[in-house]
Amino acid sequence: MFQFIYSLLIRLALPFILIRLWWQGRKAPALRQDWQHRLGHVPSIAGPVIWVHAVSVGETIAAGPMVRRLLARNLGATILMTAMTDTGLAQARKMFGNRVTYAYAPYDTPGAIRRFLGNINPRILVIMETEIWPNMISQCRRKNVPVFLINARLSERSARGYERVRGLAAPIMKSITWVAAQAEPDAERFRRIGVAASHVEVTGSVKFDVDIPEDVRLASERFRTTLGPRPVWIAGSTHCGEDEQLLQAHRLVLARHSDALLIVVPRHPERFDTVAVMAQELGFQVARRSQGQGAGGVQVYLADTMGELMMLYGASDLAFVGGSLIERGGHNPLEPAAWGIPVFSGPHVFNFETIYERLLADQGVQLVQGADDLARAINLLFANPVERKAYGERALAVVNKNRGALDRVVEGVIERL
Repeated sequence: MFQFIYSLLIRLALPFILIRLWWQGRKAPALRQDWQHRLGHVPSIAGPVIWVHAVSVGETIAAGPMVRRLLARNLGATILMTAMTDTGLAQARKMFGNRVTYAYAPYDTPGAIRRFLGNINPRILVIMETEIWPNMISQCRRKNVPVFLINARLSERSARGYERVRGLAAPIMKSITWVAAQAEPDAERFRRIGVAASHVEVTGSVKFDVDIPEDVRLASERFRTTLGPRPVWIAGSTHCGEDEQLLQAHRLVLARHSDALLIVVPRHPERFDTVAVMAQELGFQVARRSQGQGAGGVQVYLADTMGELMMLYGASDLAFVGGSLIERGGHNPLEPAAWGIPVFSGPHVFNFETIYERLLADQGVQLVQGADDLARAINLLFANPVERKAYGERALAVVNKNRGALDRVVEGVIERL
């Protein structure tokens, strides 16, 4: 009954969801491309298919090393990568080119899911983190398609939310074949909301197995050469409400280090123009990467291109990870940490609770409360290269110490194929 009501509500909302998609497509035309995928109308795929679903950019990047390992195993299966966002698919295409197949994930109506499964006939569904869609999972169960939650995390707040709708959640959770949880608290919460205890395993976070391809390293070195010896800090994956604080912090940094450069990487493309105008109105000299403008002589460099954040982290001396000065929950701090540079975040990091606990325990990250606090920390490290290097080495050491989850996950997936 609960799932029937859920499906009915999704069907009733679908016209409005499609109208919203069309409206958002005015500024992001890629959203309107292949929109029929979202209703389950995708090209048929011959032969066995491994379906990997990652909701957006962050999850797609996290899935990257696993997909590379699966491709290297020559399993004789097509890997289909899906995402809910255009930026997620753009990131996947940038990472894998024509080595995998791509589609938008279908909306979670029974008909859309049935059509999608009928066209691709997957052998397994691998969902990154905790993208739980009731019809997607239940329809896979009916077609005997195993469903894996990989790199799974579940906050206490989310667990309580699932408990409030236990009538809908419990049957879905029981349909999940394997949960590869990031940490024991995550595993305990999954068991609590209905996943069979025997189907839950703590594998660790695959994000510690961060992979920096050689071409990304070379591109980073080339870009850094164009910046010269000036001090460079980057604010990655920023959100509305943060950019003002980051620009204020940069003004304080410039007061001590007049040649410093801030690279700003907004999380969402529709905010590129807004951030550019904001920085200009605040009196900063701004260059935009999408327009081929160099960073020489400017104070703020707007990285308004897609799929280059990892490369840009490598070209920076310090990194601030966005989504954390507001209650968004933060983004992945391991990407800059893997480059061996100091990492800063705001106080709101509940999306990466376990990762931040490990970084904080070994002094591999510093949490700041706002613009003044961030500027003070940056100025101290810019003035002290020895401490800056030590800070970055501590961050990298945490990454290296916690590697290994990827091997466990890949072996687990292959065993259950």
